[in-house]
Amino acid sequence: MPQYSYQHTQVFKIIVITFFVSLLPWVSLLAQQTEKEAMAKLSFMVGNWKGPSTSFKNDTQNSVTVLEEVKYIMDGNLLVLNLNSPNLQLHTVINYSIKDSTYYYQPFSKKGAGKYKGKIESNQFIVYFNDQRRLVFEKTKNAEFHEYGEKLVNNRWEKYFEDILKQLPKKD
Repeated sequence: MPQYSYQHTQVFKIIVITFFVSLLPWVSLLAQQTEKEAMAKLSFMVGNWKGPSTSFKNDTQNSVTVLEEVKYIMDGNLLVLNLNSPNLQLHTVINYSIKDSTYYYQPFSKKGAGKYKGKIESNQFIVYFNDQRRLVFEKTKNAEFHEYGEKLVNNRWEKYFEDILKQLPKKD
């Protein structure tokens, strides 16, 4: 059986460490690709949108016109939603965490900010504020951007607002 000197053992350790360190950029790139792949599932939201936003309270409805711009930033790793209406200005950032395997929905308004978990179910992106309230994003069969908020009442989800937005023509 061959005898290895201390020097040979040290050289071997250096080679092994160098090999694994050289893999780190590839691991980071792979993680980034997975993040981008997860974010690509939200591409149905991208565009410039306009349409009615209707809120439901008791037996009354109130409608206003909403403009919403949705776009990717940071090489597709973040999705930004900018909503503007007479009642609400909202800047939202959505990202995907590989560590948690979770989407995060982070809205910012004049009243403050938050961070909530979201997931994709049945071609919808659903954000849970808590067990009683959620947001649902989807694209309709007519290619409209459909967003609505729901609250759980007597074990049934009831809408408290609904946006049905059409895509605006692209600007050149």
